[in-house]
Formats: sequence, C-alpha cells, structure tokens
Amino acid sequence: MPSAMPADILARRRELMLVGDADGFADLFAPDAVMEFAFHGPPGTPVRVEGREAIREYSRRVMASPLRLEEYEVAELYQAQDLEVVVVEMRARATIATTSQSFTAMSIQVLRIREGQIVLFRDFADPRGFEEMSAVLGLES
Repeated sequence: MPSAMPADILARRRELMLVGDADGFADLFAPDAVMEFAFHGPPGTPVRVEGREAIREYSRRVMASPLRLEEYEVAELYQAQDLEVVVVEMRARATIATTSQSFTAMSIQVLRIREGQIVLFRDFADPRGFEEMSAVLGLES
C-alpha cells in the first residue's frame, strides 16, 4: 500500500478489527513498528509492543478474548505538519461475549504512517472505558 493515504489505512484497520483478522491487522504495520498504550488498558495489556510479529501475537490474543468489537469509528482525523503523522479521535463500542454487556471507549491515537505502513501507533485511551470493562469482566482491583 505505498500510495495509500492515512484515511485508507485507517479504514482498512477498521475493517480488519471488526472482523477479528489479527493477521491482516498486523500486516498493516512495518516490520519494526511500535505500539504504545500511554494510559494502559485492560489488565494484562503491555505498555509497549515492538515489531510486527509481536503486534501479531498481541492482536491474536486480544481478538481471541471475549471482547467483541461492534463499532469502531474515526470521529475526527487531523493531519500534522509532519505529513507522516496523523492524530485520530476514535470511538469504539464492544460487548463482552460471556456476559453480553457492552461498553464504549474513546481514545486519541497518534500514528506515524510511512510508505503505506504504520510505523508508530500511540493510543491515549480514556481509562474510564477500561475501568468499566474490568468491572464487567470482574477484573477490578
């Protein structure tokens, strides 16, 4: 996807996440890509995942969990002065398959996309969404 625009890559990411395609999702990333979760996420979420294959394994674990993503939308997309960098306002709604309870999460994501591949993904998720999900799953501390 060398000529793909950031919006195209984000649309493809959305499609892959909604169908649970961890391998396709990981393939959007460069071999040396990095994922970072600034405010952390649900219990067991790493703060940093380095490399496409580690992203693939992490994504497989997440997509195999009882969490079912139902909506995943880009609310706003901003282009930074550095043309490789975009800032995204995201909204997601998911259901815990084991309980049928749903929750909504919002985040700001910063992505560096070079030659059609994500090289850096930083997620600044609203921690309240993870608190709600942890409560639904019975994981709160």
